[in-house]
Amino acid sequence: MKIVLSQFAIGRHFNPTFGGTKILLMTPEQVELRINSLAPVADRVGYADFCRHFFFENFSEALDGVAEITPENEGLLQSGYEARTPAELPVLSRWFSRKEVPVGKANFLDVIVYSREHCVEKEGMVVPEGVEWVVVSINSAPTPEESPMPPATMVRNALGPSEGGSGVPLSREAYLASVAYWSKWAIVK
Repeated sequence: MKIVLSQFAIGRHFNPTFGGTKILLMTPEQVELRINSLAPVADRVGYADFCRHFFFENFSEALDGVAEITPENEGLLQSGYEARTPAELPVLSRWFSRKEVPVGKANFLDVIVYSREHCVEKEGMVVPEGVEWVVVSINSAPTPEESPMPPATMVRNALGPSEGGSGVPLSREAYLASVAYWSKWAIVK
């Protein structure tokens, strides 16, 4: 199996100002080498047939990316409208500041990949021949289980590629499960 990092993933996860999972002590090439040479500890089907989650024991310095919302830290939540790229619509998100809610090193990396076919046909990416999967995101995880996609991401996906999404329709059941999860947890950045 051959996996490469997308420019989208490189621009986020190797950027010290990115609010999500950061990998700053390795190059994108080193990460690609690692994920192509290691067997994942878990391989899960994602939210659509073209999406997979490959879980690896954390081989980087990446920290936990979420914290439980408690009565003690709830007042530290921040919110704002954010877009991942200039072409996307900003969506409302909330988070804890890493300075106020410290976290430890993550146990696992959830390497989220899309199939070559989807990336080429639906998202217009140029993907080298022989590549089967393209990394679109790397999330830290406490266990080798996928956390629900945030509700705003689900909405963006339903809007389609022109707004930065994948074009997968919104599932009411998955959306409500996401709301239940993200009502108890928040991203730490």
